[in-house]
Amino acid sequence: MWNGDIHRTPSLVVRPVSAREVAVCVRRLAGSGTDFTVRGGAHNYAGHAVADGAVMLDLSMLDSVVVEPDSQRARCGGGATWAQLDAATQVHGLAVTGGFISDTGVGGLTLGGGLGWLTRRAGLTCDNLVSAQVVTATGQIVTASARSHPDLHWALCGGGGNFGIVTEFEFRLHPVPPMVQLAMLFWTPEQAAAGLAAVRDTMYRLPRTYGVAIFGLSAPPEEFVPEHFRGRPGCAVGIAGWDEPYRLTAALAPLRAAAPAPAWELVTPIPYLALQQMFDAAAPWGMRSYEKSLYVDDLGDAVLEAIAAAVPRKGSPLTLVPIFPLDGAYCEVPEDATAFSGPRSPGWAINISAACPDPATFDAERAWVRELWDTLRVHARDDATYVNFLVENDPDRIRRSYGAKYDRLAAVKAAWDPRNVFHHNANIPPAV
Repeated sequence: MWNGDIHRTPSLVVRPVSAREVAVCVRRLAGSGTDFTVRGGAHNYAGHAVADGAVMLDLSMLDSVVVEPDSQRARCGGGATWAQLDAATQVHGLAVTGGFISDTGVGGLTLGGGLGWLTRRAGLTCDNLVSAQVVTATGQIVTASARSHPDLHWALCGGGGNFGIVTEFEFRLHPVPPMVQLAMLFWTPEQAAAGLAAVRDTMYRLPRTYGVAIFGLSAPPEEFVPEHFRGRPGCAVGIAGWDEPYRLTAALAPLRAAAPAPAWELVTPIPYLALQQMFDAAAPWGMRSYEKSLYVDDLGDAVLEAIAAAVPRKGSPLTLVPIFPLDGAYCEVPEDATAFSGPRSPGWAINISAACPDPATFDAERAWVRELWDTLRVHARDDATYVNFLVENDPDRIRRSYGAKYDRLAAVKAAWDPRNVFHHNANIPPAV
């Protein structure tokens, strides 16, 4: 498992190589009352892919990717990773919104929503889910789309792994040139709140084709970082554009005019595939990891000051606070069009993510996450969370996160999984 804090042991691991074999497994396991889990990419803080004594259905053999460039569609197996999907689609100058870590599984990210560099440009991953091949709780193989089983398709677009095992995803792709113009500006803690306030105040002037992400982090030990800043805490903004370098320069001008001078910066062309892998080193396999998240309508000064003050107190250089803007194409999807747990009005998703190479410091780092989260909760939107960032099994928070959509999700669950066979997830019990 990716999260080194997960120590559960399955009784058996089964690696099916087709949807038919997945269906056979589900019929036998569910029919005998045997508990089982589903492993896609296993890049999950909560470790839903494994349970003590349960059978694990490992989908890693279902990782094929087929791209249809003329129709701008891609089909990929339920065990594929974003590195595999990105590599196949970028051959044709196409992509769909993926995460920020390339070994993340396509399945888990999509079913929970899917935030990434392309969110402003193309919406969430689940907004681009055209159809899904699903093995149901009774071991049937069905295709869910807007025309076929639309209720199931709706629930799969953000409702998590509650409704079946997706063995193949079909995505709508978007033209995304292979080269990106990237700017990353870093401020020390003393200047961080002012720098991020300038980002907040100028970001909405950026074309929606630009990707934006904010980070509270430790400067990485890379050559592009001046040596005396490597490992030092602070806050940064990453801005990615897909046009000529001079247009990025022009787009950054309002930010530079409003913000303090950064302690260091990186402005460079970079392949999109490299951008997608840029933070892999910050989330290595096997780290003890923990996270909490929330939504805010605005990055008010109090929010930014709290983050800037907290970042120097973190203990691990790999712990970070990624902040994602929710605007552009994200807001153009009607509120009820998907089951996604976040509101479709403009705002921000804040994630507080601990990663510890030293197990002895993990308890303190987890406490740091909880302390910052408690500080920011007063500014949060309805105590909702992005379910892909939900670690604890908290039924009340799951219900609050989905809000008015929860009852509809419970009804779909009752129709497709009335016995709650698929319960190792951010679980939505079937309606009674």
